[in-house]
Amino acid sequence: MINLPENKKIILFDGVCNLCDVSVQFIIKNDKNDVFRFVAIQSELGQQIIKYLGIDTSKTDSIILYEPGIAYYFKAEAALRIAKELKSWHAVLYIFIHVPNFIKNGVYDFIAKNRYKWYGKKEACMIPTPELKAKFLE
Repeated sequence: MINLPENKKIILFDGVCNLCDVSVQFIIKNDKNDVFRFVAIQSELGQQIIKYLGIDTSKTDSIILYEPGIAYYFKAEAALRIAKELKSWHAVLYIFIHVPNFIKNGVYDFIAKNRYKWYGKKEACMIPTPELKAKFLE
């Protein structure tokens, strides 16, 4: 497969979603242990990873957490596993991992379905600043 950093967790995100952009910025700010790398779902590399994992994009289009060689997660489980790694009070949100999937994904799907309406959409994926470029795989 693609040459990905094995010691980093890869976050695939919707590169044109304003909510996702703000979330990525928040994660970067609170990723004190340098755990994560980022790639837009719309990018060539994002599409290669999705194809490699065999993910049905009709089931998720906003966030995927990929731990190379271990597993991948999407929707609420991805968000909660990301929160667990952050050095902020948000790590406590991981307690919700025990909530049944149909409930936590129901909330997640409601937000994901309305994210463009509530937060807007960009014409193109964000271009990271030179300081942040190392956090992005493509």
